[in-house]
Formats: sequence, C-alpha cells, structure tokens
Amino acid sequence: MKLFEFVRKRQWVPITGYLIYVSVLTAGYYYNLTFVQLGLTDLGTQEIGMPPGDVSIVMAILALLTLVAAVTSGVLMDRRGWSTDLYVKFRLLFLVVLVQLFLTVAAPHVSAIDQFVLWVIVCSVALGVGIPVSFSFMLDFVPVRDRGYVAAIVAGLSFFMAALYPIKWQIDEFSLVMSAMMVPAILVLAVLSVKRFRFVDRLASQHERDAFGTGRFCRPIPVRTVSFAFWGPVLLMFGVFFIDSLGFLRIIETPLYIYTSWQSPDPSVRLFIAVLHVVGALAAGIIYTNFDRNWLFLWVFGLFAFTHLLYVFHVQFGAGDTPPLVLPMFYVLAVSFYTTLNFALWPDLSTPETIGMHSALGVGIAGWLATFSSTSLALYSEAIGLSLANHLMYVNALALLFVVALPVLVYVHRMAELARGGTTP
Repeated sequence: MKLFEFVRKRQWVPITGYLIYVSVLTAGYYYNLTFVQLGLTDLGTQEIGMPPGDVSIVMAILALLTLVAAVTSGVLMDRRGWSTDLYVKFRLLFLVVLVQLFLTVAAPHVSAIDQFVLWVIVCSVALGVGIPVSFSFMLDFVPVRDRGYVAAIVAGLSFFMAALYPIKWQIDEFSLVMSAMMVPAILVLAVLSVKRFRFVDRLASQHERDAFGTGRFCRPIPVRTVSFAFWGPVLLMFGVFFIDSLGFLRIIETPLYIYTSWQSPDPSVRLFIAVLHVVGALAAGIIYTNFDRNWLFLWVFGLFAFTHLLYVFHVQFGAGDTPPLVLPMFYVLAVSFYTTLNFALWPDLSTPETIGMHSALGVGIAGWLATFSSTSLALYSEAIGLSLANHLMYVNALALLFVVALPVLVYVHRMAELARGGTTP
C-alpha cells in the first residue's frame, strides 16, 4: 500500500487525507445504512402507523428525489469546477451535515403522514448533494493503488459498528446515536469551511499528482459517461443493491431469522457478524486491487444466489428450528463484497473533471434508486401476503439471472470491440 510508504517517510499530510476520507465515508454510510434505511421504515410503520404499502411509496419518493438531487449537484460540480475545489466541497459537506443534524433530531417527533413526507423530501435533497461530494474525496485523498483497500476499511468499519450498535433498530435509538456523531463533525467542517490551512492547501492539490486523481479504469483513456464501460457497471451494481434489499428486508421482518442473527440478544452472535463483515470487506479489497472488477461481481451474485437458496431450504424444510449461523454468514460476506466495490468503483471510473456526474449516476441509480425501489417492492410483497419462501425464490432467481448474464455481457462486449478493431472504453 502507498499508505505504508507515507508512514515510513513521515508524510503526515497525505496520511491525514486517508483519515478524513475514512471518517467521512464511514459516518455517511453508517447513517444511510441504519438511520435512513432501517430507521425510516420503523418511523413509518411503527411510530406513525402507516401500512407497509404506503411506507413503500414514501421510500420510492425518497429514492427518486435523491437520484434527481444527486445528478443535479453532480452536473453542477463538474461544470463549475467544484469537483476539483476541496474548499468548496468542505462547504457543501458542512451544509449537508447541518441539514441532516436538524432532520435527525426532528425525526422522532414526526407524528403525521404529511410531516413524514416533508421530512423525506428535505432529506432527499441533503442526501443527493452529499453523494457526489463525499465520493469525490477519494480522488483527493486516496492513491489509485490503495483504493480497494481503503474502500474495504470503510465498508468493514461501517458494518462493524452497525452490527454492534444500536442494539434496537428503532428511530429513537438511531436519532440519538447519529446526533452525537454529527455535532463534532459539524464543528470541524465549520472551521474548514471558513478558514484556509496550509495542510488543506496541500491536500487540495493532490488530485493533480499521478498517484492520485484519475481513476484506475480511466488510464490511459478516460471512461466516457455514454459508454458500455460506464453503464455496464451501473447495471450490475443496480442488480446487486436491488437483490440485497429485496431479500434482506423480508428476512429481518421474520423474527425467527432476525433475532438469531443481526438482532440476537447474544452479544457473541452480533460480534461474529461484525467481525465477518470486516473479513469479507478486506477479502473484497484484495480481489478488487489484484483482479478485474468482473470477478468481484461474479462472487457477489454467486454468494447472494447461494445465500437465498439456503434461506429457502430452511424456510421449507427447517421451519421452527433455530437457523444456523451459516445463513447470515454468507449474506454478510456478499454485502461486504459489493459495498467495498461500490466505494472504489465510481472514483476509479472517473477523472477529477467527471467524478461529480459519474458518482451521482453510479451511486444514485445503482445505490439509492435500486435500494429503495426494492425496499418498496419488499414492503409491497409483505403487504399482499406473499410468503417468505416464495419471495426469496424470486430473489434467488434474479441473482442467478445476473450470474448467467455477467459472463454473457462481458463476452458480447468483447466481441463488439474486436469487430470494431479497438478497445474504446
């Protein structure tokens, strides 16, 4: 890792960049993973008393508005040069976190449907602006050859914390935890937003160095936004996020599975899951760094297909028995794999001039739109009474479809390149 070279030479400025990136992305993903995805579902169904079908509509609105806000802010960042201006990005991040703090404090007090919808609309704008801002930091702070490993650290830490705390997945618990995390972050960002520092000036120019900046898959030829090299990964990542949320939200609504794994009263079980998240993320970082990204996609879809198959077998043949830990184990590995890929992929498909648009489209479509559209579909399937076994069979079939489709897409694209006589990304 380049980081070890910086430590050996005592180059503290780039080391600070690593710390800033890991802190920002870990906190941001922990917030989205716990407070937004799980907390809002609890707020709508348990606190306000909305039917799951109505909550699914609100979550779909959240996904669509977040995507629109992300793409709009990403385009503005690239066109106005904000993607390469670290001080502007610190100011934008300060505003995003400030708005999210107010929303987080206010969430437990939301008691009506119209308040809930208004809360979601404001939250969508903040989340959308935060996507291209936070993902662009990798070009500023993390050398190209370290991005897989650093993405693994972010994914591992986020899931490690989420698996251990808070113990209860309730909006009050999430609000308290996130508010405590945001206050010191706001104070630091406020200072960075109004005052210039020498070490920040040096960090701000790192994207111009050969080791930083332009992503791995944009060397020597940048990946164009309108190209298979960009939209292929978007489609695959959309499938990954969609499959994950579609299966996971029905699993955690089943007491037999959730209280023997992620919500187990036994701390050793939760610790096992937390540690396994870290192991899976580090394995994904190694694979991403040393192999083509398609191998990681293949591993992810294969793990999801195998995992859902295990759950289907247990639902049909082991109903009433305590589920073995091998079920959540494979699920955890799959999630850690694709989350690591998500953090590293979009910066590596971008240059400093295109990171705003590419991260907005990648994370907005493949992340937010997929996650919350599948969240809505999972809530809808529960509302119409679709059994867990049938639901997971559909999810498993979708995962297997992607396992088969991935090598086919790669082969077709390669044949098209050979027919054209080139390798245009």
